[in-house]
Amino acid sequence: MFKQTTYSLQFILLLILLIVCLSINICLGSVAIPLADTFKIIFGSTLKESSSYYIIWEYRLPKAITAVMVGGGLSLSGLLMQTLFRNPLAGPYVLGISSGASLGAAILIMGTSLFSAVFSFSAFNDFTLAIASSLGSFLVLFLVLIVAAKVKDTMALLIIGLMFGSITAAIVSVLSYFTKAEKLQQYIFWSFGSLGNLSWLQLSIVALCTVVGITFSIVSIKPLNALLLGENYAKSLGIALKKSRYIIIVATGLLAGSITAFAGPIAFVGLAVPHITKQIFHTTDHKIQIPAVLICGAILMLLCDTIAQLPGYMSVLPINAITSIFGAPVVIWLLLRKRKMIF
Repeated sequence: MFKQTTYSLQFILLLILLIVCLSINICLGSVAIPLADTFKIIFGSTLKESSSYYIIWEYRLPKAITAVMVGGGLSLSGLLMQTLFRNPLAGPYVLGISSGASLGAAILIMGTSLFSAVFSFSAFNDFTLAIASSLGSFLVLFLVLIVAAKVKDTMALLIIGLMFGSITAAIVSVLSYFTKAEKLQQYIFWSFGSLGNLSWLQLSIVALCTVVGITFSIVSIKPLNALLLGENYAKSLGIALKKSRYIIIVATGLLAGSITAFAGPIAFVGLAVPHITKQIFHTTDHKIQIPAVLICGAILMLLCDTIAQLPGYMSVLPINAITSIFGAPVVIWLLLRKRKMIF
């Protein structure tokens, strides 16, 4: 079914680019740290007392690893959604999972001022915010799974997912209308997305969810390839479609939900990276596409984060804005150059 071609050269070049982007991301920032010192701090212990040691181990290294996981995870969830729904515009947002995370964050941030009697016990901090976002995303995922058990048509499931997203967005709008200005500002800052607020503990939680999501994706390679040719073809190959749909939806929920909970809603990456990798590798085989989107997503997010840091300045731009401003034109250029979308 798929052309037997080796992609070793593309993968080697992408891995080299990933290492270069990772090194640049760690070295650059408001305080420039030479590359040699960066490697000494990471692989040695000669500079333990320096401020550079603290900057790299407590801030830049967790942020760079977060960028790798966010970029790879969102890109993979986008690939899964585009194949499952056979829709090139599908992404992590389509099932309302990201919207659910936004709803959880909005209830915690803005609900504390509207329902102070109920939320008076809650202590607002980054960790409770992550828990609230996770609960929101997994609540929507749970509802989607219930619907998936009753709805046989994948396109109907896609529309229902979009409706879940609309409902949660409407609830967030109502909360925003009645909340105080400072709480609304707090929520808006969360919605900008951020890669630099994760502790090593939070990072390990995201890593665990990402590994499980990737494992489920690898298990689903055969059903995903079969779904490219339609559900009837997949059934003729003996694929258990219902079970495969559950596994793919759970994988997407783990990837997009955990990432949105801890890093905020980050747009564009999940939609665009699968198209970029298809243009680079000229194949839709998921055996190639899954590792490709993981690497390309990580590279794109590292580049966007490096730009967002404004090297040499103290300011940091919203990562959400950078991913769209610098990423969308790349996709438009790729599609115009190829004049055909591979799907």
